[in-house]
Amino acid sequence: MTETGAAAEDFWEDFYREREQHWSGRPNELLVREVSPLPPATALDLGCGEGGDAIWLAHRGWRVTAADISAVALGRAEARAAEEGVAGLIDWQRHDLARSFPVGTFDLVSAAYLHSPVEAEGERAGILRRAAAAVAPGGVLLVVGHAGWPSFVDDPHVHYDFPTTADVIGALDVDPARWRVETEELVTREATAPDGRNGTRADTVVKLRRTA
Repeated sequence: MTETGAAAEDFWEDFYREREQHWSGRPNELLVREVSPLPPATALDLGCGEGGDAIWLAHRGWRVTAADISAVALGRAEARAAEEGVAGLIDWQRHDLARSFPVGTFDLVSAAYLHSPVEAEGERAGILRRAAAAVAPGGVLLVVGHAGWPSFVDDPHVHYDFPTTADVIGALDVDPARWRVETEELVTREATAPDGRNGTRADTVVKLRRTA
């Protein structure tokens, strides 16, 4: 593994080891909004973390391949899927997505909050292009991301250039004759700081349909 790859793996393993559970366990709201109307088929969840999205999809009848760099996160996700009776619908795979990628094509490919403070330049764009290549004809690519820090974060602990919807579509570099943009939106929602302060957070949503 390259030095960059080792740094990413170490970062995310340490991140998940910091506490017994990092995320709420609930699916991402914007994924639920965009995917609920779709008939269940095959899905790829990139950067699945502790499995909230993948497990929600499985409960709705999707057959899911879920990938993450962290063995700790995948272990938690797999255990929860077993507890909830959907283990047989999810294939958990460990990947550093900049270096390896799940095999196959899928009716839904989701990349939700695929941000990393240790990513190399151009790494995320390369992953998103591989994500697009994994969408089956007629299928959907969904990219949800943060548009910036929450309003109550005055001094971010790391610098990160959050992509706009135009940045995401530009990075994908897809053929407009074979793809249709179904959602391109900036969504601002209420958010609560760890200390209880109220604020807002803006997210980007890009959903594309592969038409051919």
